[in-house]
Amino acid sequence: MARDMAHEFDGVRALIIDDSITIRRAATVILQRAGCEVATAADGFAAMAEIIETRPHIIFIDSLMPRLDGYQTCAVIKSNHTFQHVPVIIMSNLYHHLDRVRGRMLGIDGYLTKPFDNAELLGTVRRHLAE
Repeated sequence: MARDMAHEFDGVRALIIDDSITIRRAATVILQRAGCEVATAADGFAAMAEIIETRPHIIFIDSLMPRLDGYQTCAVIKSNHTFQHVPVIIMSNLYHHLDRVRGRMLGIDGYLTKPFDNAELLGTVRRHLAE
């Protein structure tokens, strides 16, 4: 029996870390419509408490944020035994080759270009949770 697309990700917990309330809201709406439980944080520092509290299955992080950027946040997540296997996806408007090299060194699992659409965001969740 085919799974209802509105409930494709029932039980999946996602964390969106972005200093843009617009991006946080857009991603939240898309993911919740697909059945995800979504937590958000405005920066990497606030995200640390959310990660411990919600224990997400997938994390989306803006690459450029004040205080603790996406790469620094990923490094902290990947250095923690409990969360090192959680897929971390960097979201950015633009990627430079050096960003991808830096990301690979820090354990980033994927990239999502902003602005993203429903299919891109849900495809990223699908792809990384299937691995």
